[in-house]
Amino acid sequence: VLGLLVWTLIAGTEYFLYPAFGWVMFVAVFYWVLTIFFLIIYMTMTYTRIPQVPWTTVGLCFNGSAFVLYLIAAIVDASSVTKELDSHNYNSWAASSFFAFMVTSCYAGNTYFSFISWRSQTLQ
Repeated sequence: VLGLLVWTLIAGTEYFLYPAFGWVMFVAVFYWVLTIFFLIIYMTMTYTRIPQVPWTTVGLCFNGSAFVLYLIAAIVDASSVTKELDSHNYNSWAASSFFAFMVTSCYAGNTYFSFISWRSQTLQ
């Protein structure tokens, strides 16, 4: 939900005039789609039918890359928000920056728990 807020708040503005927001949009939409994809896989328990895939490693790589790229995108988003740039879109960009850091913290926590799961799987 938070990732959806990030990209909808930016998409509702004229973000295409500023390349930094294009990067934030790419990261937000890309990881939102992948998160929905993995949510569907886990809700339908499809992962049990594909035992060849190391799902704990996939989860760790996904969450780790999402954390790193979202952290970069959140920093870019926050550093690009200024009133001088476009005061009309300032509130939307500021809110998207806040939610980008919230998503980053969620992916950081998920990366930690994925690491714990991966580590316990590799020790067995």
